[in-house]
Amino acid sequence: MYVRHLQVTDFRSWPHADLALEPGITVLVGSNGQGKTNLVEAIGYVATLGSHRVATDAPLVRDGAARAVVRAAVVNSGRELLVELEITPGKANRARINRGAVAKPRDVLGILRTVLFAPEDLSIVRGDPGERRRFMDDLLVSRSPRYAGVRADYDRVLKQRSALLKSAGAARRGGGAADVRTLEVWDGHLARCGAELLAGRLDLVAAIAPHVTSAYANVAATDEATLPSVRVADVRYRSSLGESLPAGYGVPLGKAADSAELESALLTELERVRPQELERGVSLVGPHRDDLELLLGDLPAKGYASHGESWSFVLALRLASYHLLTEDGAEPVLILDDVFAELDRRRRARLADLVAGAEQVLVTAAVAEDVPPELAGARFDVREGEVRRVE
Repeated sequence: MYVRHLQVTDFRSWPHADLALEPGITVLVGSNGQGKTNLVEAIGYVATLGSHRVATDAPLVRDGAARAVVRAAVVNSGRELLVELEITPGKANRARINRGAVAKPRDVLGILRTVLFAPEDLSIVRGDPGERRRFMDDLLVSRSPRYAGVRADYDRVLKQRSALLKSAGAARRGGGAADVRTLEVWDGHLARCGAELLAGRLDLVAAIAPHVTSAYANVAATDEATLPSVRVADVRYRSSLGESLPAGYGVPLGKAADSAELESALLTELERVRPQELERGVSLVGPHRDDLELLLGDLPAKGYASHGESWSFVLALRLASYHLLTEDGAEPVLILDDVFAELDRRRRARLADLVAGAEQVLVTAAVAEDVPPELAGARFDVREGEVRRVE
């Protein structure tokens, strides 16, 4: 899979940009603020309908413009599809495939798959659980686009149920009666949608765990006897169900997650914690309260990993994602956005060696010398609002 052509109009800092790409390695070099990251961000948006830098679409539209347009020609197994996305703040975005309109923008998901490495990734290790939930859910959607709908349904139900809990809790504290019957209806909706999302995450973690362990060993490996031995990396799913989570889920070679069994467990736990939920006015059980544990040996990476170990773990998570998606039958485009400036010499070399054989690798760098020689390929200079290929 690779992107053959990218065109953007009023996207971020670009009034217009047109970029012909090819398989192999492409390096975009430009000083900070010249717009090189904006170009790979546009490619990532085609793959995920989201940005790795901002949570909403509004900042993606150039200041003063009414909308932004991104077009990408994607080649997969000899077949080319043109994806066009129109981003309009305050209105519904629109999408087309091969010039034909589609019902919903998320119908384009799955045409392009990317794995993006960026400095912001360090928050997966060091940030709050929401960062790790986003990592899981983004990868889940990349593997199976239908989970975009599952995710949206769960968020909608959670919002409605949380609003009901808040109002019911306020009524109860004021001496009134909470409408438990209505709450039970929303319990059912939350358990059904939550079980489907939870099942997907558990199966994902079971599948990716061996890849994370292997990738971390490859990134962090050293022949220098003076350095301490590399600790084993692992990932585990931590559910708000606690001990109510059926055994055998979320571990390599464990059993496939059963949505019906998980729905029953969620309903039971929701009933148990209802008094606390009414008291606090928040939903205490469900995938929105879960976390992905990142472990080095017996210790959590967050709080115990050094800066270098944290970066190695981040790289391992992204490399594991790449290998998992490739196993699924569609090798993703690799995007390395200003990553090499963040890494020491050894990790630069290890990462370059591990990704150099991918079908398409897109690299951005402020300084050409930051890019390891193993990633020599087509080069574009990005400056003064133009992208120029260097022959």
